[in-house]
Amino acid sequence: MAQRLNQIIPTAWEKREALREKGQFWTPFWLAKAMAAWVTARAPLVLFDPAVGPGTFFAAAKSVGYARDFAGFELHDRVFAERDPLLLGPADFANVISGDFLRAEITRRYPAIISNPPYLRHHRLGAERKAQLRASSRDWLGFSLDGRAGLHVYFLLKSLELLAPEGRLAFLLPADVCEGVSSSRVWARICARFRLEAVLTFSKEATPFPQVDTNAMVFLISRRPPAESFAWIRVRARDPRCLEAGLKAAETGDDGNVTRQLSEALDTGFSRPPRPNIEGMPLSSFARVVRGIATGANDFFFLTRKQISELGLSERYFARAIGRTRDCREGILTQDHLDSLEGNGRATWLLKLGPEEVLSEALRQYLARGEIRGFSQRPLIRARHPWYRMEHRDPPPLLFAYLGRRDCRFVLNRAGALPLTGFLCVYPFEDAPEAVERLWRALNHPETLANLAFAAKSYGSGALKAEPRQLDKLLIPRRVLEGAGLQGAPRR
Repeated sequence: MAQRLNQIIPTAWEKREALREKGQFWTPFWLAKAMAAWVTARAPLVLFDPAVGPGTFFAAAKSVGYARDFAGFELHDRVFAERDPLLLGPADFANVISGDFLRAEITRRYPAIISNPPYLRHHRLGAERKAQLRASSRDWLGFSLDGRAGLHVYFLLKSLELLAPEGRLAFLLPADVCEGVSSSRVWARICARFRLEAVLTFSKEATPFPQVDTNAMVFLISRRPPAESFAWIRVRARDPRCLEAGLKAAETGDDGNVTRQLSEALDTGFSRPPRPNIEGMPLSSFARVVRGIATGANDFFFLTRKQISELGLSERYFARAIGRTRDCREGILTQDHLDSLEGNGRATWLLKLGPEEVLSEALRQYLARGEIRGFSQRPLIRARHPWYRMEHRDPPPLLFAYLGRRDCRFVLNRAGALPLTGFLCVYPFEDAPEAVERLWRALNHPETLANLAFAAKSYGSGALKAEPRQLDKLLIPRRVLEGAGLQGAPRR
C-alpha cells in the first residue's frame, strides 16, 4: 500500500520536465502523515490545502484519525484521477475548488492549513504573472519580493493570511525560500506576525525527494504571538514519528535537534545548522570572484580540436577552456589534463576573437552558418557587438565549482584555461604563484569547506551552489589562515 501512495518520478527528460512545468512533486506519505498529525492535533473543523493534487494530505490526515472536513484548491483537476490509491472518495473533494488559488478572492479563515505548493521557479513564470505576484507581495510584506522568488513563496504568504487565530500551518518548501537574496527580510516579517514553531530539515538518508535535486524543508507556523526561539529538527529517517521525536529532542539538543534563537537563525538561514562561533576572514579579503563565461551556445562556440580542423579554422582564433565540473575532478588543472579531455572527445577550445581580429574566409563562413541557425538572435548573444565576440575574462588562477557535491571545490588553474559558467573565476589580489597556492590550500582546507554550508545555496543529495557574491562571504578560519601564512591583501 505504501508503495502505491508514493509518486514515481519519471527518468525521461520530457516527462520530468512536464512535472517541473506544473511543479507537481507529491509529498511522500510518511512525511504527509507527520505534517498532518501536527496540524490536526487540536481537531480543527476544517483542513485546508491550497494545492490539493491527488489528495495526499487529506488521506494522511484520515490515517492519523482526523475525521472532519476538507477544503482547498487545485488548478489541474485531472490529478484527482490519481486519488484511488489514497482511498479517497468524491465526498472528500466536495469543497475543493478547481481554480487558481493565488487569483481567488477568499474571505474565510482556516484553523488548519497544510500544503506542498507547486515548486515553480521564477524563470517558468511569465513577465506579466511575475509582476502581478510581486505587486501582491508588496501589499502583504510592505516591499516587493525579489524577481527570483518562485511560485511557492506566494502560496505561503497568501496561506498565512488565511490562517485563523490560534490556527496551525504546515508547509513543505525548498530551501531556496531561506537562502535567496531577500529571504532574511521576508522571514523577519513573517516571524514578526506569526509564531515559528519548528523547522524540519532532512539528512541525505531521509530526503523526501531522493530523485529530485531539491533540498526540502518543512515549516510549522501558528497564528499566535511571536516567540524568540523555535525547534530546529534534523530528520534522519523516513518515519512519520520523526516529528514527535524531533520536537522532544529539540528540548535537550539531542542528535542535532536544538532549540534555536530566532535572531541567530534569521542571520544564518533556517536551512543551515547553527553557525559555530569561528574567527576568520571572508574570501573577499583575499580575492575577487566573477562568474565564468556564458557563451549562449556552447555547441557553436566551444569545440574540439577535431572540429576546428574539420571546419578549416585556425587554432589562433581559440583559447583553451574548461566547460563542465565533471571534466575537472582533480584539485589541479593542467595542460595534460586538457589534452586528455581532448583525446576523449571533450571540447576544450573556446572561440575568442580580439577586437581587431582579421577573420579568415573559413571563419566568416562558419559565422554565417551560425547566423542562419539563429544563434545571433538568442537573448544573451544578441547583446554582444558583434554577436560572435565572447565576453572577456583573463584566465583565473583559481576555479570554483559553481554547483557540485565533491569535496574538492577549488581548483588550481595551472593550464591557464578559461572557465565557462560551470565555474566561478577566483582572482587573488596577491597573484604570485606561491601566494596563489597558499590561498588554494587554505580554501580547500576541510574547515574552510565546511563553511560553504553557510554561504552557498543547498540542493538535494548534498549539492551546494554558490553565486559570486555568496562565495565572497566564505569564511576562512583564522587558524587555517595562520597555518597558510595568509594575512589578507589590500584590494586592487
